[in-house]
Amino acid sequence: MAARVRELEREHKRQQRALSEARALLRLSTRARGLTLGGRGRRHPPDVRSQVRGLVEQAIIEGARQSSACRLLGLSSRTLQRWRHPAHARDGRSQTRRAPANRLDEHERRLALELLRSPSFQGLSPRQIVPRLADQDRYLASESTLYRLLRAQRRTPSARGGGAPSHSPPEQAAVAPNQIWSWDITYLRGPERGAFLYLYLVMDVFSRRIMGWRIHLEESARRAALLIRQVCHRQGVEPSGLILHADNGGPMKGSALVKTLRRLGIVPSYSRPRVSNDNTFVESLFGTLKGRPSYPREHFSSAATARAWVSRFVDWYNREHLHSRLGYVTPDDRYFGRDARVFQRRARLYEHARAQRPGRWSRHIRHWAPPTEPPRTRVRIPATTSLTLNGASSPASLSPGPE
Repeated sequence: MAARVRELEREHKRQQRALSEARALLRLSTRARGLTLGGRGRRHPPDVRSQVRGLVEQAIIEGARQSSACRLLGLSSRTLQRWRHPAHARDGRSQTRRAPANRLDEHERRLALELLRSPSFQGLSPRQIVPRLADQDRYLASESTLYRLLRAQRRTPSARGGGAPSHSPPEQAAVAPNQIWSWDITYLRGPERGAFLYLYLVMDVFSRRIMGWRIHLEESARRAALLIRQVCHRQGVEPSGLILHADNGGPMKGSALVKTLRRLGIVPSYSRPRVSNDNTFVESLFGTLKGRPSYPREHFSSAATARAWVSRFVDWYNREHLHSRLGYVTPDDRYFGRDARVFQRRARLYEHARAQRPGRWSRHIRHWAPPTEPPRTRVRIPATTSLTLNGASSPASLSPGPE
């Protein structure tokens, strides 16, 4: 009987301590309202440290444990112990942040901001701006520096950007122009509601160059066959052995086109059924086309208006657009073999800039070079077709006008 009484007394004392601690923690939470503590490496001024020590000591007097009070404040007990030691009453870290020695000075920073706001670079990311400046024999700052300036101005440009099933078909690398072409048809909104124009487009996978295009009022294998013949003739390309990749649409597999390809010696290749990312090169090109600022947001007023707009786009894309997958050279430069000279000129510019301001570079300069890996396409060729890859055809020096 006596043991039972002692046990009940101990349980009563535990409950009293728990109740006292709960009341003390409730008062502590009220007193510490608005106080933000904790976080690895967080700086706490001396007045905050003194306030925290006082709050915890008062909570302990009222019945709370130190560990419970620190946990409520989001603070470690070891941190509180250090703060109680006179040597740690103040944060010994310096209040000042040292500016990097290679940072832009105020004049250079102002020039960079003016350049980012200029109409000629409107809507371009630093990844596009830096190569364009290099082609103009100008070096101002690195991509990361320009991105930091944009973030500080809250003007970082947005970037435009289903898993494939197993048993993927083999990939074929394009190591020279006119080995693999990719083509597709995309919709353009026509002058009337519910009416569409159809853009037929052929591109060279190696250089991403638009080889030819047409706009028609309907999808047709016969019109696609005519386009392929015209592109080969006008661009001076020997079609035998060329791989032509497309998706599984009706015009792509129509008898008129299949017969034309067989007659020309072109090897057809098709995407896997129900796989949307097997024709990525031309699909990405369509995304670039429809993402241009000048692309009509409503519709094209006529087929002639659409042809005029696409003609301007093709001229810009082939001759001016710095393609990220090509090392920021134009498709024309890659196709006609002028990219090596562009990379050499950019490298000389950066070497000169480093010689003038060596403190800007902690290591080597930017590596201006073509992509190390050639573009690859999943080739899915009908079983009745033999594959003999076309050699590196010599690109004809023809202007890339509309087909």
